[in-house]
Amino acid sequence: MTGIAEVYHAHLTGHAYPLHTHDAWTLLIVDDGMVRYDLDRHEHGALRSGVTLLPPHVPHNGSPATPDGFRKRVLYLEPEAAGLGEEHIGLAVDAPVLADAALRDRIHRLHDSLVLPGEELEAESRLAFIAERLRGHLERRGGPAAAPADAPDLARQLRDLLDARTSEGLSLDEAAGLLHAHPAHLVRAFSRAFAISPHRYLTARRVDLARRLLVDGMAPRDAAAAAGFHDQSHLTRHFTRILGVPPGRFTGRRPAPVTDRCPAPAPSR
Repeated sequence: MTGIAEVYHAHLTGHAYPLHTHDAWTLLIVDDGMVRYDLDRHEHGALRSGVTLLPPHVPHNGSPATPDGFRKRVLYLEPEAAGLGEEHIGLAVDAPVLADAALRDRIHRLHDSLVLPGEELEAESRLAFIAERLRGHLERRGGPAAAPADAPDLARQLRDLLDARTSEGLSLDEAAGLLHAHPAHLVRAFSRAFAISPHRYLTARRVDLARRLLVDGMAPRDAAAAAGFHDQSHLTRHFTRILGVPPGRFTGRRPAPVTDRCPAPAPSR
């Protein structure tokens, strides 16, 4: 996925990482246990409740802090996608541990999105919000930003793009380039204007298109492809969530009417 150089999940009990560096920004959450590490000769700990952000090119190590070890999930972020530059490295070294439950939840949900085929727009949207929140922490900005004056227009323009490319799809980076807006600003403007995120809006539009195709007699597998879903199981998951029945049981045709009349007897010979 654009913006994420690598994803790494691990359960370690005895291994200790020696001092090393990465070219990417390292975003880590711990699911069990605790990680002890040194960053720029200062000792830190990564707990389940927090988020750890390690900057590129700064030596760090890592080892289990308890006999049972730890389980962790790591994202290696490309600097361009994260919007983090050289000016942010010192701030991250000073405070690599972020006590932010909402940020941790967003990272958890991003990991879930990455394993689902056909959910690229959702993953891109989550990454944009994560990157924005990380920058806010590092730049010591507090509180949500006010909505810029261009937000309603951007929301409508993004909706028009999604409507025009329901089957083809649209990446968040491409939309941001076409509309000359930051990805996180686009997602926030759309969600404020229409009370739904762009990826959920696009998914609902695709389900609606698939429903019409099924009504016209198209097979579920073909309807999934025509509506822009990754495969039939991708369609089934969202179709059932929205409409309450799977595509295979859905039909727009009415059953033939039942009649009480008996058939006319055959003529005798």
